[in-house]
Amino acid sequence: MLAVALVDRTGNGLWAATSVLYFTYVTHLSVAQVGTLAAAAGVVGVAGAPVGGRLADRLPLTRVLAACQVLRAAAALGLLVTTDFTSLLVCSALAGFGDRAASVLTKLYGTRVAGAERVRYQAVNRTVANVGWALGGLGAAAALAAGTTTVYRILLLGDSLSFVAAALITLSCAEAAAPARIVAGGSRPAPGARTTNPWRDRTYLAYVATDTVLFLDDAIFKVGLSLWAVHATDAPHGLVPLLMVLNNVLVVGLQVPLARFGATTSAARGLLLPLSLTFLASGVAMAASAVDGAVPASIALTVAAAGFTLAEMLHATVSWELSVALAPEESQGSYLGVHGLAQASQRAVGPLAVTAAIATGPLGWTAFGTVIAAACLAQHRLVRPRPEPSAPSPAGPAGGEPLTTGRARSGDLG
Repeated sequence: MLAVALVDRTGNGLWAATSVLYFTYVTHLSVAQVGTLAAAAGVVGVAGAPVGGRLADRLPLTRVLAACQVLRAAAALGLLVTTDFTSLLVCSALAGFGDRAASVLTKLYGTRVAGAERVRYQAVNRTVANVGWALGGLGAAAALAAGTTTVYRILLLGDSLSFVAAALITLSCAEAAAPARIVAGGSRPAPGARTTNPWRDRTYLAYVATDTVLFLDDAIFKVGLSLWAVHATDAPHGLVPLLMVLNNVLVVGLQVPLARFGATTSAARGLLLPLSLTFLASGVAMAASAVDGAVPASIALTVAAAGFTLAEMLHATVSWELSVALAPEESQGSYLGVHGLAQASQRAVGPLAVTAAIATGPLGWTAFGTVIAAACLAQHRLVRPRPEPSAPSPAGPAGGEPLTTGRARSGDLG
């Protein structure tokens, strides 16, 4: 499955670097139309996460994931063969749906096959994905030197073919079976057992809501950093791409080593406290970059970029563990699908949040960091240890106390 991540993200890197140029110079869309396509992909993509997760609880996971990859390939091919805006809108929406569903299903696969090593597996997977993204971006940059419409079409075709390859590789992977439903006190599946409904689990939904706030860091590197650096600081414009490279290099080099600090549920919960401080300090550093002078502004921006990257990696580690540990084993797909709404929703809310911070000035970035830090603390309180039982009980699993989201269930500690 790591090969799937590499191929998938390489294709994504090709398209991400050229999508705006393709829609501008090949299909001749206006800025408003390009924005509408992106919005459609984001809105429809929100539904992809829960639908994909629910299907994975009922059907073979690898087949559902392969189907999502085929859908993405067809959507990319559709963008290639039409210039009609309505058709482009439909293809963009389908691509967004398939992308969000595939993201959740890939995480679910890692959860099932890696077991107790799920956090480390996800860290390795993310590192490989970042390498693929960088390769795709470099390939696109080299090809775009020609600047012809034919090159744009070839890059989009490469994106489509990458999803076909990812689907074929997925089908060659061993199936990751869902955990069997067990009768209390026994070892056989419970006849007619029904999966737990995450939409009725109010505390898990509250956890997802706090995680949506924590995912706002994603918008920093996609929108906020470049706009702030160019319009509100004295830092040279050439620093912006270097900070993007810094983000990628740090993730590739440190995501796996950092994963060991959140390898258990209790450890992941404990990381929320230093994570809150990291978000707060990064917001303050971003605010400080508005100081006069290119050198101090550049230093502050670099500190902020490094801080938000560290926060991004720590949050990824926490989220990988808690989103699974707090879900019943028999309903992991449905629960992870609902959790996938956090990242999908952030794609719509995140750009608005960072542009609001930019419009408010240095105080806005301080408030931005403070709000996310507060969400970390709220999540730390929400995901709390269970009360000690009144009677002595055998030692629990290694790694610390079981955690709860408000009621006891089989998935509280995985």
